[in-house]
Amino acid sequence: MVDSAARPKRRADAERSIARIVAAARELLSSDPNAKTDDIARAAGVGRMTLYGHFATRAELIDAAFVEALRAGDAVLSSVDLGGNARDAMARLLDSSWQVVAESAALLAAAEEVLPAGRVRELHEEPVRRMTELIRRGQDQGVFRTDMPLDWLVNVVHYILHGAASEVRAGRLAPSRAADVVTRSVQSVLACP
Repeated sequence: MVDSAARPKRRADAERSIARIVAAARELLSSDPNAKTDDIARAAGVGRMTLYGHFATRAELIDAAFVEALRAGDAVLSSVDLGGNARDAMARLLDSSWQVVAESAALLAAAEEVLPAGRVRELHEEPVRRMTELIRRGQDQGVFRTDMPLDWLVNVVHYILHGAASEVRAGRLAPSRAADVVTRSVQSVLACP
C-alpha cells in the first residue's frame, strides 16, 4: 500500500469515485467473493476505465474493500465494553465479533484468494491484539485456561468465528443460532480444565 501522505492530493470527484467503488466492492464481494470487477464498476456507477484508473488490479480493489471493512468492524469492536469479568467481556466481544465476521466472511474469502497471507494477517493485527489482551486478562483472573499457548487460544477463537461463517454460508448453521454456538464453543475452549 502507498502511504497516503506520499500520494498527491486527488480531486474531490476522484475521491467520491473511489469511495463509491470501494463501497460497491465491499457490498458485492461480501455476498459473492468471485464478483467480477465489471459488476463492481457497474454497481459503483463508473466505467471500467475509471475503476482501473484507481485500482490497477482486482487484488488492489479487494485490498481496499477489505481494509474498509476492517476499519468499520474495528469501529464496532472498539466500542464493546471489555471491562469486568473477562468471561462476560468475552461473551460481549464474541457477540459483536460474530456480527462483523458474518458480514465480511465472503470478503475475507476473496482477500485470502488474492492477497498474500502476510497482508491478511497484518490487517488483522488490531482484532488479534484485542483478543490476546482479553484472553490474557482472563488467564490472570483465573477464568481462562493457562495450559495451552496464548497464541493458540487466540487462533482457535478466530477459527471458530470463521468456521461458523462458513457453516452459515453453506446452510449448515442457521444464522439465528450462530452467535450462541460461537459463544458457547469459545467459552468451552477457554474454560479452565
